[in-house]
Amino acid sequence: MKIQEIRELIKLVDQSSIDEFEMENDGSIIKMKKNSGVQVVETHVVESAPKQQVAPAPVVQPAVSEVKNDTPEKVEQSVVCDENLHKIVSPMVGTFYQSPSPESGAYVQVGSNVQNDTVVCIVEAMKLFNEIEAEVQGEIVEILVKDGQLVEYGQPLFLVKSK
Repeated sequence: MKIQEIRELIKLVDQSSIDEFEMENDGSIIKMKKNSGVQVVETHVVESAPKQQVAPAPVVQPAVSEVKNDTPEKVEQSVVCDENLHKIVSPMVGTFYQSPSPESGAYVQVGSNVQNDTVVCIVEAMKLFNEIEAEVQGEIVEILVKDGQLVEYGQPLFLVKSK
């Protein structure tokens, strides 16, 4: 199956009232469950093919910022009221990258102003690098994931204060 077809299936399942979905196509099985996070598992039923291993879902830790003074190091939890903030979410399962290459700077940082079509990051899925746009006008308030971190479908990546 192509990644676009899987994305469409995820959208359809997400918008429907069903909680669990399973499909077999050309020897591949796709299973999706809602209300426990959407997880797509594709396995091939071919005797000569090696078994696929599915990595466990990443644990999202709260953002932490360090404050250095002459006194011992203090660590404060980032407190952001997200009632009036827009969340830029991952449209797919993949690996989050803040920049187009390791040598380049990040697309955006906290405090960056973004437009609807501003590229904020890349999510790599199945060797395809997908540029993620802000789809909202405003200022980046918080980056919720780290560079190179695995992200899930629908997982918040950024918080944006809309203008």
